[in-house]
Amino acid sequence: MFQDLDSTLTQLLNDAPATELPQLRNADVSFLTPDFNFAPGQETVDLFLYEVKENRDLRDPTPIVERADGTFLLRSPPMRVDCSYISTTWAAGAPGAARVAAEHRLLGQALIWLSRFPVIPQQYLQGVLASPQRIYPLPTMVAQMDPNQHAGDFWTAMGIAPRPAFYLTVTTELPLSTATDGPLVTTTDVGYRQDDVPASQEEWFNFGGLVRDVAGAPVSDAFVALDPTGRLETTDADGRFTFVKVAAGMNYVLRARAVDHADVARAIQVPAPSGVYDLQFP
Repeated sequence: MFQDLDSTLTQLLNDAPATELPQLRNADVSFLTPDFNFAPGQETVDLFLYEVKENRDLRDPTPIVERADGTFLLRSPPMRVDCSYISTTWAAGAPGAARVAAEHRLLGQALIWLSRFPVIPQQYLQGVLASPQRIYPLPTMVAQMDPNQHAGDFWTAMGIAPRPAFYLTVTTELPLSTATDGPLVTTTDVGYRQDDVPASQEEWFNFGGLVRDVAGAPVSDAFVALDPTGRLETTDADGRFTFVKVAAGMNYVLRARAVDHADVARAIQVPAPSGVYDLQFP
């Protein structure tokens, strides 16, 4: 995943406009450690990944449920991870004022370009980051922290003189587990009884189903009636409907109606032995 983020940032930097930011457009992009052995042969933007940590402010404890036919998939939400890079620029040639000026121009252009993207656009995403299974966008923070807070220790450890730099932090997601599957729950049994008052006992059921078209695709915004109760529900974006607090019985009829579809009805009992309450338009 981290190598895909590197590739994504490379694509983003390589797309800098040539007329506005020519130095950045022609620069190389590196992710090597900027130590005393680092000596690029051309102008280079170096993004050193120095820290990876969970973003607890974005932690989501809600499990992800994906329904498929008669089963569901349950998985933990991905961890939100801050990937922080220290960004420096390098120019080839002997040390001197001209080289420093070139590195400063390149640093400014990199800062300008990256600051335009509070979220990395979809067209730059590479590898698993471009997967339709990815849930969250990739927000960025550019030059929001002080890279010189511990600069002396950092550059001493690298074995080189201090350099101008800015932090780039990208928040991505890290899958935590594989999905577990099981049967789809369509009916729940709810009971109520006041202590020491047997006559107060009540029992009812909540149940739900799916409305499909003739090809089997879910139909949203369909009206579903439960006769003879007179109750009416509307299917959601996934074609699902739910009725709550329904008394047990064998003489119910579900009816569905939607634009451009012929009405459909089916007799049901609650609870249904099969656990299926779906409707399909002819």
